[in-house]
Amino acid sequence: MMTSANSILTLGHPILRQPATAIDDIASCHVQQLIDHLMATTVEAHGVGIAAPQMGYSWQLLIIASRPNLRYPYAPTMEPTALINPRLVAHGDEREKGWEGCLSVPGWRGKVPRYREVEVEYLDRRGYPRRQVWQDFVARIFQHEYDHLNGYVFIDRLEAEQDLISEEDFQRLVIAEEI
Repeated sequence: MMTSANSILTLGHPILRQPATAIDDIASCHVQQLIDHLMATTVEAHGVGIAAPQMGYSWQLLIIASRPNLRYPYAPTMEPTALINPRLVAHGDEREKGWEGCLSVPGWRGKVPRYREVEVEYLDRRGYPRRQVWQDFVARIFQHEYDHLNGYVFIDRLEAEQDLISEEDFQRLVIAEEI
């Protein structure tokens, strides 16, 4: 298995547009290695999450790993979490537009509307069922990565053309504004 952020698939690859299949054998060596690989790639690529389809595996597996980094300097810190066969079971009524980037859509950021709170059921890497409520930025990460399991990328969720800007403009206009 590759260990480089260079192995992330980019927009145009057909796997990114396919619904992912459920994982049956969570304990398999291949699934466990993929979880480790996804976690390492997220750190190496300065991401806050990643989904298996982005690495060429059309499986229902995603990682949420929020922490401050070069791409998201104001991200909250949390323990990296593997979600296997996740399911969005509920969400709050309130939605908010926020900036997102994607390791599979390099060079671009979009202002995407997302629910501020989500409730999720999933299996952890040991196969135990979990239920979690996330809010704000972490809820946004989940929704972004969950979209990958359903064949969507963040640009599919944009409401207006002006909600898409280059990464360079984002760093210059948005990040500089927040400092």
